[in-house]
Amino acid sequence: MDLLTIALPSVLFVIVVVVVFLYLSIRIVRQFERMVVFRLGRTSPDLVREPGLRFLIPIVDRPVKVDVRENFTEVPSQTVITRDNAPVDIDFLIYWKIVEPMDSLVNVGDFQGALQGIATTTLRAVAGDMMLDDVLSKRDQVNDVLRVKLSEQTERWGGKVTTVEIRELIPPPDVQDSMNRVLTAERTRRAVITESEGQRQAKINVAEGEKQSAILQAEGIRQKSILEAEGYAEALRRIFEAARTIDDRTITLQYFDALRQLGESPSTKYVLPLELTDLARRLGNFLDGGLETGASVRLSVEDSSSEEDRSATGA
Repeated sequence: MDLLTIALPSVLFVIVVVVVFLYLSIRIVRQFERMVVFRLGRTSPDLVREPGLRFLIPIVDRPVKVDVRENFTEVPSQTVITRDNAPVDIDFLIYWKIVEPMDSLVNVGDFQGALQGIATTTLRAVAGDMMLDDVLSKRDQVNDVLRVKLSEQTERWGGKVTTVEIRELIPPPDVQDSMNRVLTAERTRRAVITESEGQRQAKINVAEGEKQSAILQAEGIRQKSILEAEGYAEALRRIFEAARTIDDRTITLQYFDALRQLGESPSTKYVLPLELTDLARRLGNFLDGGLETGASVRLSVEDSSSEEDRSATGA
């Protein structure tokens, strides 16, 4: 009983020592962390530990974890003077990350504070070399210049500036009034130009429509004239072909019909054409031909009757 009482404190002491040893010698480094080990106050790139389960020498090693994720620093509003002596209030955001964990611990005491201080002075230098109009209109260029200059400064601290974004840029009140007047004038100018362009386009459209209408109307008249000419030519051709088949008797009959119509008219005076003698001659020829034809027909009839009589007598 006395032996167990004496041995129990020793066992508890050993357990405590083991637990403390394990606590001091085992570290878990997360994925977004790097662990810098200071061994007896000194460190080196070989003592930078990657993520995972890591072992240390108790009492000899002192670990310091560094977050390598991308972070941001908000720079409060700063009043800077441009090259044309115009004050401008600017505040912006800086996005940065640690790329060399050992340098961020050894070369600088407070990386974020140092970054904010150097960003303020760099902003004044960059804006001081630019005109007010360039600062207001070339915001992307200002961001790029700030990012490059800050990266050059923070490289020795083991950090890297990835992005610089100007969040707000406030010019002086008189400059704002001038900008508002310029903006109003520009909008008025655009409205006038747009209205005039619309009127010009409307007139062009109307003129184009009238032109197309005139062209179509002229084309219709031309087609109509062509068709009328073709119809007239076809009519003349047919009349000519019909006239080629008309003989003297047909013409004479036409003259008789014309004389009949003259005789039926109530007029007491008539204008006879010079061709009347020709008409009389044709009429005479026509009558002579008719008499000769009648005589020949009569003779042929009489001959036929005589032959029939002789035939009957002989029988």
